[in-house]
Amino acid sequence: MTAVIAIRTEPENTTETHPAFAFRGVALIASIAAIALTVTAARYDYFGDELYFLSAGRRLDYTFADQGVVVPLFARIADLLAPGSLTALRFPAVMMAAGAIVVAGLIAYELRGSRRAQLLAAGTYATSSLIATQVQLSTFAFDATLTAVITWLFTRWVRTRQDWLLIVAGLVAALDMQVKWMIPLVWGCLGLAVILCGPREILRRPALWVSTGILALSLVPILYWQSQHNWPQLAMGSIIGAEQDATGFGPAGFIPQWLGLASFLGGLMILIAFWAAFKQEALRPYRFLPIALVLMTVFVMVTHGRPYYPTGFFPAMFALGAVAFWQYYRNRWLNVLTMLAAAGSAVVFVAGLTVLPLPDSWRTPTHDALDLGLQSAVFGTTNWSHLVSAVDEGYNTLTPEEKAHSAIVAQGYWQAGAVEQFGGRYHLPATYSPSRGFGFFGPPPDSATTIVYVGLDTAEPDLRTHFDEVERVAQLDDPKGTPGIDRMVAVWKCQGPKQPWSTMWDSMTTLYFDLGLWHDPRATSRPTH
Repeated sequence: MTAVIAIRTEPENTTETHPAFAFRGVALIASIAAIALTVTAARYDYFGDELYFLSAGRRLDYTFADQGVVVPLFARIADLLAPGSLTALRFPAVMMAAGAIVVAGLIAYELRGSRRAQLLAAGTYATSSLIATQVQLSTFAFDATLTAVITWLFTRWVRTRQDWLLIVAGLVAALDMQVKWMIPLVWGCLGLAVILCGPREILRRPALWVSTGILALSLVPILYWQSQHNWPQLAMGSIIGAEQDATGFGPAGFIPQWLGLASFLGGLMILIAFWAAFKQEALRPYRFLPIALVLMTVFVMVTHGRPYYPTGFFPAMFALGAVAFWQYYRNRWLNVLTMLAAAGSAVVFVAGLTVLPLPDSWRTPTHDALDLGLQSAVFGTTNWSHLVSAVDEGYNTLTPEEKAHSAIVAQGYWQAGAVEQFGGRYHLPATYSPSRGFGFFGPPPDSATTIVYVGLDTAEPDLRTHFDEVERVAQLDDPKGTPGIDRMVAVWKCQGPKQPWSTMWDSMTTLYFDLGLWHDPRATSRPTH
C-alpha cells in the first residue's frame, strides 16, 4: 500500500525502481510480425471495402458518409505510388498492427511490469487473431491502434500525473475521429469507468476537459456534413446490427467471436487481467481499463455491433494480464496453461498466414449470410475479374452512339469499386452506384441515356420502374461463387431514364447492401442527399 501511495504523491521519484523498457525485445517482436504480415499481405484478394476505399480516395473530401478521410487518403497514396499493389495498399495497416504490438509492451512498462512482462504483452498481441484482421486496409486497422495509444496515455498519466499526456490523448482521439466514429464511445466508457472506480482525481484536471474539447471540436465538420445529407450515419446503426445478426449469430455469437480475436493466449491474459485488477493492490489504480472494456463490450452487444469494436482495449488488457502473470509464474498449473495457450496462438497465427486462404476449388455453395461470412474468412472475396468481364460483355452490346452517352451503374458499392478498379483495361465509362457511401459521390450526368447496370439477378422489376427499356445482356451464376460477385449476378442494358438522373438519384440511393441472401426491413430507408 505504501508503494501505491508513493506513486500517487511522488511520481517524480518512481523512476529509480521502475524496470527499463525492453525496447530491443519489443521492437524485435513487432519487426518480425511486420515482416511476416508484409510478405503475406497479398495472399487474399481485394476485400470489397478496400475497393470502396480506393474509389473514395479518388474523390477525396474532408469526410464521407460512413467514415473519415484517413483511410481513403492512405488508399489514394498507395494507388498513386504502386497502382494495383495489394501489398502497398495494406502496408499502412501492417504498420498500425506493428504499432499496437509496441503499445502493448509500453502499457506493460507503465504498469511497472518487468522486461519479461513487456515481452509477454507484446507477444500476446503479435500472436492474436487481431493481427490478421488488422492487415486488411480498414478503419478498424487504424482505430484499434489509436484506441490503444489513448489507453497507454491514460495509463501513463496514472503513473506520472503529467497533464500534457491528457492533451495528447485528446489530439489522438481527434485524429481517430477522422478514421472511425467510434472514439466518442471509447472516451465515454473511459470516463464512466473512472467515475465508477477511479482515479477520480483525473476528473478535476483542466487538461482532461481541454482534451475532451479538442475531441468535440473534431466532430464539428463531420456533424455539419451529416446534417447536410440527412444523417446517414444514424441509419447505419440498425443496418450494421442486422448484418451482424445475419452473419455472426447476433449477441449470442458475440463473445465467442470476441474471444476468438484475442486467441488462446490473449483470452487467458484477459482473464488474468480481470482477476488481477481487483486483487493486486499495485494494479488497482488501473481498474478503469477492464471496466471500460466491459462497458463498451456490453454497449456493442446490446446494439448488435461488430465484435471487433471494443478490441482497441485488448493491448491494455494483455499488458495487465502479462504483468500479473509474472507475479504468479511459479504456479505450475498456470505455467502449463500459459504454455499451451501460447502454443495454440502461435499455431493459429502461423496457419493463418500460410494456409489461408483455402483454394477456390474447395468452395461449397453459399446458402445464407452465415455461410457467406465463414467462406469470406477462409476463401476471401475474389473473382472480381469475372464480374468486370461480365460488365464489359454487356457494354459491348451497345452501339457506338449509345456508348457515347453511357455510364455504368452498380447495385452494390463493392461491385462499383471493382468495376472502377479493374474496368480501365476494358475502357469502360464512368462508374456510379446508389449504394451506401458510393451513392453520395453523385449520380450519372443527365446526358447518360444508356446505362449498363450490374447487380443481383432479381433487380429487373426495380429497374423497370426507372427505365423505359430494360434488357438482360449478361449473367454470372457460378454455383460455388460468391453472391454479388460471380453468383446470382446479371448485367442489364437500360435505356430511357424516366426522370433526369439529378432527380431520380435520391429515390435510388440506399444504405442497405443487398447480397441476395437475407433481407432486413429495418434497412430499407433511403437517405436524402
